[in-house]
Amino acid sequence: MDSVALAHPAVVTDGLAAVLDRPDVWRGDALSRAGVRAVASGFRALDTELPGGGWPAGALTEIIAAHEGIGELRLVGPALAALAQAGERLAWIAPPHLPYAPALAAAGIDPAKLIIVSADRDKDALWAAEQALRANACGAVLAWPPRARYAELRRLQIAAEGGRALAFVFRPREAARESSPAPLRVAVETDRGGLALSLLKRRGGPLASPVLLPPMPPSARHRQPHVDRRTLPAPAARDLPARLAHA
Repeated sequence: MDSVALAHPAVVTDGLAAVLDRPDVWRGDALSRAGVRAVASGFRALDTELPGGGWPAGALTEIIAAHEGIGELRLVGPALAALAQAGERLAWIAPPHLPYAPALAAAGIDPAKLIIVSADRDKDALWAAEQALRANACGAVLAWPPRARYAELRRLQIAAEGGRALAFVFRPREAARESSPAPLRVAVETDRGGLALSLLKRRGGPLASPVLLPPMPPSARHRQPHVDRRTLPAPAARDLPARLAHA
C-alpha cells in the first residue's frame, strides 16, 4: 500500500488562517471585508452595516420600497452627489418621473451629469441598464424596471461586476418575496417620519433590527433630489450606446 503523507495539524491551521485572512473571503457570521470598493452612503448608521462601509461599487444593489416616493432618492442622494461632484456621470434608466433639476442642483447633483434614458418596455430598460454598466462610463447606474426576472437581474449583476459603477435597481415591495442574485438588498419603509431600512441580504451576518434614519429637517427638505411628473423628452434606450460613447 502506498504511504500517504499527512500535513502537520499546525500547518493545516496556519493554511486555513491564511485563506480566511484573504480579502476576497468572508465569513457568513461577519461583514465581508472582500476588498469591497464602496462609496459612503452619507448615513453613518447605514455605512456601519454595509460591507465596505458604503454602497458597493461593481455590484448590484436592490432598493425595495414600500411605495414609490417613500424616500428612495434621499437614500442614495448623498452618494450620487459625491460622484457628480467628482465629475462622474449618472445614468437614470426608465425613472418613473423625470428628475426635477433645481432640486438636484440644490442637493449637489449637477443635472448636466445625468443621462436620462426612457424605455417603454421592461426588456428595453434592462438592456439599457446592462449596456450602461458594461460601458463603464458612469459613476452610477440607476434603473427602475417594473418587472425583472432572476435571469435578467443576474445579467445586471454580471455586468456590474465588470465595472466600477454603483448599480441600483429600484423594485416594488412584492419583489422582497423573490430570490435575487443581488449581493445587497435593502427594503425601505417609513418609521415615525423617518426611514427604516431592513437589509434583506448582504455579504455578512443577518441584521438584527432595521437601520433607522431620522426625519429630514424641514430646512433641508427642499434640497433633496426628487422627481416631478412632467413628461419632457428623454433619450430612448436605443440611443444609449451613442450617448455613452460621447460621455
